[in-house]
Amino acid sequence: MGIIAMLGLASAAEVSEGTRAPAFEARDQHGTLVRLADFQGKSSVVLYFYPKDDTPGCTAQACSLRDGFASIQSAGAVILGVSADSGQSHKAFAEKFHLPFSLLADPDKRIIGAYGVKMPLLGFAKRVTFLIDRQGVVRKVIRDTRTKDHDQQVLAILKGIS
Repeated sequence: MGIIAMLGLASAAEVSEGTRAPAFEARDQHGTLVRLADFQGKSSVVLYFYPKDDTPGCTAQACSLRDGFASIQSAGAVILGVSADSGQSHKAFAEKFHLPFSLLADPDKRIIGAYGVKMPLLGFAKRVTFLIDRQGVVRKVIRDTRTKDHDQQVLAILKGIS
């Protein structure tokens, strides 16, 4: 393993802008099966990865997206959050903070791995957001996430791709 991979600075598996988003399916906090393909041709997807439910940075990010939910929906996008937490953990987190979007449980880290956002050693997801257009192409990757106003960060980009 190279030093860059060991430090988690880059990964051969990282998904980049202009490529087709890796297909996935997972259950959300309600037990509903959600597939990326469900949105193709219908809406853009804000696919955001975060390390852990109910932690300060992850809560700030989720609440920002909650507060901007209507505007993001009006821009033609759905929001999907992904972490390695269980569906039960997601359910408690979503209820506690009144999150109106799906949180996908990825305990086996298949989606996290497919998008190349797994933190070395810890195995949690890195805080990275992928904006995927209606055709399933990654249009923007946000690695410099501003947790407290992530909704504004996302909206500024969505306006150009929806």
